[in-house]
Amino acid sequence: MSFIEDNIYNLTRKLPKNVNLVAVSKTHPVEMIKTAYSCGQRIFGENKVQELVSKYEELKQLNIKWHLIGHLQTNKVKYIVSFIDLIHSIDNLKLLKEIDKQAKKNSKTINCLLQFHIATEETKFGLNYSEAEEILTSTDYKELKNINICGVMGMASFTDNMDLVRKEFRNLKQIFEQLKKEYFATNFDFCEISMGMSSDWHIAVEEGSTMIRVGSNIFGNRIYI
Repeated sequence: MSFIEDNIYNLTRKLPKNVNLVAVSKTHPVEMIKTAYSCGQRIFGENKVQELVSKYEELKQLNIKWHLIGHLQTNKVKYIVSFIDLIHSIDNLKLLKEIDKQAKKNSKTINCLLQFHIATEETKFGLNYSEAEEILTSTDYKELKNINICGVMGMASFTDNMDLVRKEFRNLKQIFEQLKKEYFATNFDFCEISMGMSSDWHIAVEEGSTMIRVGSNIFGNRIYI
């Protein structure tokens, strides 16, 4: 058994049945993705559109569910709408409108997560609650027909302080529950909380994550060219 298969086995056997594993394959070659795929992994996450499109083209014969987990610029949306399964990083209305526009051209509905800023670092992208409300109550949002908001995503602070990380994950769970109650009570698709990475996924799961994004714990350290 390769180390990738070993890592996936050790991860998935610890995960509750309601938690999906997103294998973050950014910077790693397609051969590693094929290895992960061969032992049952189907969801793969990429940060950059160019790399995602390239890997999709090489692996389109496989039944992969591709997730875009990095920051998405509006001018890059058109390159991924034909095949993307879920976009994790929605942080403004302009982006939603462009996804809706491109999805309509492709006769598709695109699944999306609202990204929230829950970390202490200012460099992280994401909405606060009032900004999310502003989007969800806007006339422009209500006119969008080709997007499906399925939940929320957030990244905890990059820190060894796991008490802080837990607090941030708990905050995202509360945001999810409030949004569900106020805006998505009748939408059964609104069920995802994407939080937790290699260093903190176990805490995220304890705090209600339904989707963890794990890279180095599966593929090893990132490969930079």
